[in-house]
Amino acid sequence: MDKTLFTLKGVKPILVKLTILTVIQSIFIIIQAFSLAETISSLFGGDLFRNVVKKLLFFLCALIGRHVLNGWKRTIAFNFAAKTCETLREELLQKLFNLGPGFVRKEGSGQTVTLVMEGLFKFRRYLELIFIKSMNTFLIPSAILVIIFIEDTRSAFILLLALPILIIFMVLLGLAAKNKADQQYNSYHLLSNHYVDSLRGLETLKYLGLSKQHVENIILVSERYRRATIAVLKMAFLSSFALDFFTMLSIATVAVFLGMGLINGTMSLYPALTILILAPEYFLPIKELGTDYHATLDGKNAGQKVETILAQTENKLIQLAAPSREIFKTLSLHNVNVRFLENPQAGLKNINLTTTGAKKIGIIGASGAGKSTLIDLLSGFLTPSSGEFWLGEYILSSLSVQDWRNQVIYIPQHPYIFHDTVQNNIRLYLPEASDEEVKEAAKQAGLLELIERLPEKMNTIIGEGGRVLSGGQEQRVALARAFIGNRPVVVLDEPTAHLDIETEAELKETMLKLFSDKLVFFATHRLH
Repeated sequence: MDKTLFTLKGVKPILVKLTILTVIQSIFIIIQAFSLAETISSLFGGDLFRNVVKKLLFFLCALIGRHVLNGWKRTIAFNFAAKTCETLREELLQKLFNLGPGFVRKEGSGQTVTLVMEGLFKFRRYLELIFIKSMNTFLIPSAILVIIFIEDTRSAFILLLALPILIIFMVLLGLAAKNKADQQYNSYHLLSNHYVDSLRGLETLKYLGLSKQHVENIILVSERYRRATIAVLKMAFLSSFALDFFTMLSIATVAVFLGMGLINGTMSLYPALTILILAPEYFLPIKELGTDYHATLDGKNAGQKVETILAQTENKLIQLAAPSREIFKTLSLHNVNVRFLENPQAGLKNINLTTTGAKKIGIIGASGAGKSTLIDLLSGFLTPSSGEFWLGEYILSSLSVQDWRNQVIYIPQHPYIFHDTVQNNIRLYLPEASDEEVKEAAKQAGLLELIERLPEKMNTIIGEGGRVLSGGQEQRVALARAFIGNRPVVVLDEPTAHLDIETEAELKETMLKLFSDKLVFFATHRLH
């Protein structure tokens, strides 16, 4: 079991509950074996069926109790996993927001979205299984071994010797499977990023006549993922075969010695049957753990990835003592420097800027000049290596200030369109906005004509899995979000760089309306 699981909030009470229930379940399994063995041996000895009904009832009660406890344990684990993953999703989203778009670009937007959605679902499944299976593997075989040792020492030693061999093969195959699963997980993330990038660039590829050529790249990435998945399945099948082989061999060896004892008269039927019924139960939790280990490797990897992201150094949000919209009218940057350890040549050097009130400021430069870095600084997503920010009467080391962010609208080059309705996508900055406010924002952004053509109008699902929008239409959704948010500071990171000149010209008038009476920072490499 991964040690980091013990650091999860509320895990200790869950472990205590599962331990108590598993101990009781072990008792039910032992009662079940004794009752069934006694019933069969009595009938074999010539006893009438009505005389063994009571024993059968004991067996049935133990069987029902065992499965009721198993269902109870599953419910406890499910609730804990669901609550934990919901909390982790909130923490992860907040962390990604604090780390900013630069981190998401580095990780890949496809990989990040896949981790938040599918990755955490797989991690939830991992949590549902790992605690129960680990507890079963530790407690149930131990209890059964003690009972078998009391009944027949030789059978107990056979099972005890088989266990280390089984564990060694599980570890060896588990390490090999982990290596294959890591390769599959990397291929899966590559496929996710490639899929999102392909969707975004499909219109451009078609326009350039490269869409058919791009099919070969899609086939190559998909084939790589298919091979990685097959490799994991092969290892899982090999592991299952090894577990079944050694389990059957051990039980068969025990059965042979028990049979010899019966023939020689050194053992009676009742204890022999009890041991023979308990032997498969001894190996069952170990087999289930081995099987589920392979089934939950993706979830374990996803959990480790989430922990890695949560451990990233972030920009701590500062809460100002007396927040007021008035203090944001003056913003100054004094000798601000940004240096990156992975790329010393990149970054910014001695940036100085002072602006008061509503202005339109263009951040001009060639690709790689540092426009996006400066935008991340101004948005509060990046902490500089040195320098100061003067925000009204406050002197700050970064703009990671909640009160500043509440005044900022950020429009990236590729705004993310959620798998949701048009109106819910527009409500991003103001979830409680009325239908009329949404309609007015859509009108100002020039979206009404498009919305009227949609089958469900404002309730049409867009984004991944819904209606695909063009680059210009996505930017209009981002502008509608900005209109409805109506914040005094607008930060744009090359919002038209991927659009053709005609589409950019159409958006220009809409943007100018948005910029009215606001402080605007507009990064672009297009001088016009």
